[in-house]
Amino acid sequence: MKKYILLSLVFFALKWSAAQQTYCNPINIDYGYTPIPNFSEWGRHRATADPVIVNYKGDYYLFSTNQWGYWWSKDLLNWNFVSKKFLRPWNLNTYDELCAPAVGVVGDTMLVFGSTYTKHFTLWMSTNPKENDWKPLVDSLEIGGWDPAFFTDDDGRFYMYNGSSNVYPLYGIELNRKTFQPVGTRKEMYLLQSWRYGWQRFGEYMDNTFLDPFIEGAWMTKHNGKYYLQYGAPGTEFSGYADGVVVGDSPLGPFTPQSDPYSMKVGGFIRGGGHGATFQDNFKNYWHVSTGIISVKNTFERRIGIWPAGFDKDGVLYCNTAFGDYPTYLPSSLDGEVGDTMRSLFTGWMLLNYNKPVQVSSTLGNYTSNNAVDEKIKTYWSAKTGDKGEWIQSDLGNLSAVQAIQVNYADQGAAPDHLGKVNGQFHQYILSYSVDGKKWKVLVDKTHNKKDIPHDYVELEKPVQARFIRLENIHMPTGKFAISGLRVFGNGNGAKPAAVKDFVVLRTEKDKRSAYIKWRPVDNAYAYNIYYGTAPDKLYTCMMVHSDNEYWMKAMDREKVYYYQVEAVNENGVSERSKIIKVD
Repeated sequence: MKKYILLSLVFFALKWSAAQQTYCNPINIDYGYTPIPNFSEWGRHRATADPVIVNYKGDYYLFSTNQWGYWWSKDLLNWNFVSKKFLRPWNLNTYDELCAPAVGVVGDTMLVFGSTYTKHFTLWMSTNPKENDWKPLVDSLEIGGWDPAFFTDDDGRFYMYNGSSNVYPLYGIELNRKTFQPVGTRKEMYLLQSWRYGWQRFGEYMDNTFLDPFIEGAWMTKHNGKYYLQYGAPGTEFSGYADGVVVGDSPLGPFTPQSDPYSMKVGGFIRGGGHGATFQDNFKNYWHVSTGIISVKNTFERRIGIWPAGFDKDGVLYCNTAFGDYPTYLPSSLDGEVGDTMRSLFTGWMLLNYNKPVQVSSTLGNYTSNNAVDEKIKTYWSAKTGDKGEWIQSDLGNLSAVQAIQVNYADQGAAPDHLGKVNGQFHQYILSYSVDGKKWKVLVDKTHNKKDIPHDYVELEKPVQARFIRLENIHMPTGKFAISGLRVFGNGNGAKPAAVKDFVVLRTEKDKRSAYIKWRPVDNAYAYNIYYGTAPDKLYTCMMVHSDNEYWMKAMDREKVYYYQVEAVNENGVSERSKIIKVD
């Protein structure tokens, strides 16, 4: 009996330990550089998007646009790159080698297929992708398509979806399970309705009229007998890039739209939540992987984020991007036991150095120091060189409990030959901390690191009390020592912000897709989270607003009543949420 109790305690302790491991978006993988020369005329830079993660034999496989390979992981934190060009002799010079790939599982076989409008792309198969063992299944798949997606139904029937256009809808078709030839003809699945759904409008603020919105990036998930066809809109270069969903009783429709985006992240450090895929972890929790934007050196300069997801009791598919680029718990079997996954996976570790004072070793031009702490991945500080000894120092303002640090590198002055995947490159640095800015102790030593870690995230074994954090360069893989975000997380050892007062949402009859939101500022808050939805118990979408106390809302379904709530955020935590406001 004692042995049984001891084993049970050890097992529970291991489960709890697994629950405590965290990650932080954008995910820290060795992103390749764009392989397309005219896409990097403003500077060589890393770029990928359109991710798919599939759970195959208990491991997670991540594919994304033009990486000359893919990654696999056992835990969604540590990723292993497998080098592979999915090309045949007749298309070896193709830039879009695996653009917006379709990845599916049929029986015990993984299938991979890239975007194409020709008949010259191969459908690849593998039963051992971890070892890079691939074979052509169909040399030239007869039915091509841009932004393809595969889906295998419970009855074994196999489907393909595709579409990327601001004119044409998404399409779907069944493929023969043995020959992978079309069964019948493609059917129209869904076309955007921006006249009704405000979030589908083109533009950074969903108000540009010079171009119609794009629909792209199909993905299918089945849950409790319902089919959830997901799609990206309105454009990959915008903060409002999101994944919507339509729901049906058949894999080929007809479908009914959910009013609001399923995956959307318009505020915070890394923005955008469109063109992704939904998958389950080994504990049956749902997650969504999608595209985050930078879009500085090129429209298609992008990164990857992973967000907790799920279905509510009414079958509504939701995704939690609130605090989506803060430290978040990784999947574990405890997730279903701790309660509401909409709240439970956020660690509660707050950002400690938003717009706080910064000192640096040198500055290149207008790439000034506070760009590293302004919570915008689009802006960055750059030293004059990439030499060993360049440094940046962040003042937290007061003694704080530091739990984790994220080091986000920016591409400044990358070598001209950095086109496509560059293997063997690495970052090295030292993180130090101090309570007075004079005496320093080493916090993290990566002087011997040999990995490419462009968005490195370090969770400390135990919190340290510090006021100053210093990042010192040891080695850059290429270019200048440039940082888009030196982000320090923990607790500021002070008071949480007071609740927000005088929260007002004004919606006019002229355009019920839009509203003006205003609230009284909270003196000790650096940001606010605005939650909204079409029912008071379904406030699934969140907008984080830094510094301002107003927001122009453009994302509503003109035919639905809405509900809103707001909370204040500071270094010490989150305030109580305001009362829910009903907006007719």
